[in-house]
Amino acid sequence: MKGKITILAILMMVFSGLSFGQMIEPTKWKVEFSKKDVKVGDELDVVFKATIDKTWHVYSNDFDADLGPILITFEFAANSSYERVGEVKPVNAHKKYDEVWDGEVSYFENEGELRQTIKVKELPLHVAGTFEYQTCSDETGQCVMGDDEFDLKIGEAKEKATVAVASSDSNDKESKKGLWAIFIAAFVGGLLAIVTPCVFPMIPMTVSYFMHSGGGNKAKGRMNAFFYGFSIIAIYTVIGTILAVVMGPDFANFLSTHWVPNILFFLIFVIFAFSFFGMFEITMPSWMVNKSVANEDKGGFMGSFFMAFTLVLVSFSCTGPIVGSILVASAGGEVLMPIIGMLGFSLAFALPFTLFAIFPGWLNNLPKSGGWLNSVKVVLGFLELALGLKFLSVADQTYHWGILDREVYIAIWIVIFTLLGFYLLGKLMFAHDSPLKSISVPRLMLAIASFSFVVYMIPGMFGAPLKMLSGFTPPQATHDFNLSQIVRDNAGGGPVHKASHKAKYADFLHLPHGLEGYFDYDEALEASKREGKPIFVDFTGHGCVNCREMEANVWSDPAVLKRLQEDFIIVALYVDDKKKLPEEEWYVSEYDGKKKKTIGKQNADLQIRKYNVNAQPYYVLLDGEGNDLTTPTAYDLDVNKFVKFLDEGKANFKKKVTAQNNK
Repeated sequence: MKGKITILAILMMVFSGLSFGQMIEPTKWKVEFSKKDVKVGDELDVVFKATIDKTWHVYSNDFDADLGPILITFEFAANSSYERVGEVKPVNAHKKYDEVWDGEVSYFENEGELRQTIKVKELPLHVAGTFEYQTCSDETGQCVMGDDEFDLKIGEAKEKATVAVASSDSNDKESKKGLWAIFIAAFVGGLLAIVTPCVFPMIPMTVSYFMHSGGGNKAKGRMNAFFYGFSIIAIYTVIGTILAVVMGPDFANFLSTHWVPNILFFLIFVIFAFSFFGMFEITMPSWMVNKSVANEDKGGFMGSFFMAFTLVLVSFSCTGPIVGSILVASAGGEVLMPIIGMLGFSLAFALPFTLFAIFPGWLNNLPKSGGWLNSVKVVLGFLELALGLKFLSVADQTYHWGILDREVYIAIWIVIFTLLGFYLLGKLMFAHDSPLKSISVPRLMLAIASFSFVVYMIPGMFGAPLKMLSGFTPPQATHDFNLSQIVRDNAGGGPVHKASHKAKYADFLHLPHGLEGYFDYDEALEASKREGKPIFVDFTGHGCVNCREMEANVWSDPAVLKRLQEDFIIVALYVDDKKKLPEEEWYVSEYDGKKKKTIGKQNADLQIRKYNVNAQPYYVLLDGEGNDLTTPTAYDLDVNKFVKFLDEGKANFKKKVTAQNNK
């Protein structure tokens, strides 16, 4: 999530379980051959499979590397037993336009797969090498670099495929949270479906059926009612199970990114909206409904089942869009998601029928059917029309058609919810609406909510971020007239500079806002001793989105910028820089036993060894001996907290200097 408010950012840091002394390892890799029985001349694949924690994503290798994110890269050790055929290719990568990087990026979510085709030249076959990748999370504001090894053999007594990658337990926790979220959303959808014109009038009919189905035996009637409710749940859950089997990860990726299903879903939502407005009726084939109704007369459990099946068929014209929305939302490649979604929907949907059948006296308190039911249907039509635009927007962004830019999208929503407000006030009528003599209080409250939402959206036409709608609207980069951007671009104030000096790596590494500093840890320690200032250490990365956000939103604040300019020695340690160091500067890490040959590898190793942290951004304040001056901090857009962090480190540094001078 971009541009979080302070409290939200703090809460996410707390609930994500990311403490400053904790390693973050959100990706687990498995490397294996695509087949084990091979002979000389055969071709097979080296398969790299990633399991990625929820809210995290790994960048792929099939987009422009100059955009900024770190692409996954592979190095294969030379070996006479094989030759590579082409390059490593992703299998199920997502693609999207990223407004932060101003271009199309390719990435993996939940799981990923890449393949390298090789040709066997001799046996035994031995394929080994290393790969590097970047994992980022928009929710927690962290980016993590990873580098791992693989060693695969065929033709020896024991075939092995090993890769050293660890994974945190947060994957299971986040998965459970996702299941609960889809269950609750589906349950609410089931409750909403009850008050549609296709369903609500059937409640009294159903109760009447079960009051007579037991032949005067209340216990038998209640048993049939329980089985009726169970049948509704079973029917919908079977639908979810079938979907789960059919929709694997590849098909889910196709649904979420390809223009064909997204345009199809958009048209389906529009068609249902027109139906809700009264333009035409959508019904199941009459032969199917009639056959189901005919079987109700069998009585007993069989009659209860066909009664439930008839309800599902007859209510399709109202429940179809709700069920479809749940299935689309839950079709993320996980087997349990569609099943849990349909379980939640059917549980809420079956609950009132079962309860009213068991306690028929409650019917006396039930509102009578009338014109209000059609009003519910029309309101759902407006919502279907608004939500359907999301599918068109996905296709538009993915294929860069330029049809539905951000201000066009917002303008359409403003019109839709304005018309909804007028409809709720009785100023707009449809063919099947009853005359509205007066406005009820609930209807007035809904109209106020609709018009308030419109007022909230209006600043979005001029570039306001509309954080509440960030998951629905197209990216701000598609906005033609962004007033806030124009103001920022034309605001006064020049770059801030420190005294010029020659720093190591300064010819290709730079600091933001005109600040000058260092890019080597040891050089910063020497400068601190020489100038008598504390050190501000910035563990960062070229492809770290949240590092750029901190620099743009926090570092740019005058209070922060003044302190960084005047009070600190700044050192930016890029953990993803690929610049290879002279061989005499290479060393073997005490942490993982691997040889560190590049600037990035050495900086990442320093962060892990010293702080047991491997995520960026990460900020540390040190004295000239490398001792901590205060508790390190990470991604947090609260400027006041960052100022306090800097001031506390500076004050502790002065205390240390004073104590040393008094000795």
